[in-house]
Amino acid sequence: QVQLVESGGGLVQTGASLRLSCAASGSIFSINAMGWYRQPPGKEREFVATITSGGPTNYADSVKGRFTISRDTAKNTVYLQMNSLNREDTAVYYCNADVTLTSRSRTYFWGKGTLVTVST
Repeated sequence: QVQLVESGGGLVQTGASLRLSCAASGSIFSINAMGWYRQPPGKEREFVATITSGGPTNYADSVKGRFTISRDTAKNTVYLQMNSLNREDTAVYYCNADVTLTSRSRTYFWGKGTLVTVST
């Protein structure tokens, strides 16, 4: 199977920046897309951004212009550069990957999450 390990979360002040990383490892034949979701306190998990193997990206309206998703294909790693953070960005951030396994089956995997807290 596949493991996704997120890192880079923490406590920052309003207006600061953070960079999240998510590294995938395991029985990977190819990664079709990777993305980030988040779950604010007391709310449902929501979409943040995705990037496909070909490079196209997609963002939630709430983060457009502030967040940038990128990936290092050779390292099976996806990044989320978050700028101009505000309190509404406080959440547990989860990495997601659409993976074709070495068995050639295709499925989705989730990381365990990394907490981002933005204080005033």
